[in-house]
Amino acid sequence: MNRLYHFALSPFCRKVRLTLAEKRIEVELVEERYWEQQPEFLRRNPAGKVPVLRLEGRMHPESQAICELLEEKYPDPPLMPKRAEERYEVRRLCAWFDDKFHAEVTANLLYERVHKKVQGAGYPDSRNVKTGAARIKYHLDYMAWLLDQRRWLAGDAMTLADFAAAAQLSCLDYISDVDWNRSQVVKDWYAKIKSRPAFRTLLVDQVPGFPQPAHYSDLDF
Repeated sequence: MNRLYHFALSPFCRKVRLTLAEKRIEVELVEERYWEQQPEFLRRNPAGKVPVLRLEGRMHPESQAICELLEEKYPDPPLMPKRAEERYEVRRLCAWFDDKFHAEVTANLLYERVHKKVQGAGYPDSRNVKTGAARIKYHLDYMAWLLDQRRWLAGDAMTLADFAAAAQLSCLDYISDVDWNRSQVVKDWYAKIKSRPAFRTLLVDQVPGFPQPAHYSDLDF
């Protein structure tokens, strides 16, 4: 049985989960307390990070590498375009959300509000929370600019770039840190992603001590 070692509110794990579900690849989800750095987990990934996908008996860490491996092994339905320039744009946006968005927004909101408590690492730093709340506005506006020109973030078809963005935003939506009224085009884009069958397992996630907000699993917001 294929197995994904993950944490429910990890955006990188969610990106992989969306990719697996979209390609209809069955996996067993194993919740991993990766911050405890247990020897057994470090043997799976010496970097000590989730996700780690056990696929066909081999361990595969790193979310973007996992998603591109799945794309190559299971090309239907496609999540990468055929033309080199279009593939570049998908990878550029995946890096944008995995790196820039994550560092400026997710780490300052989700990690301060949730991960610190779950990991027993203290209280939220209000300065970081304020920074995240300010920076998400810039990123939502950038997404709106992209979506004013395209059907999806990277072009006319849904790609890994959309999953990378939705993975970050879905975690923040779980703690009600996304102002969906800031941009109708972004809200409409998220509603399309949220309504896909691949999103269903994310909508039933529950993190002890952090109940879902009422709108989180509502397909109509």
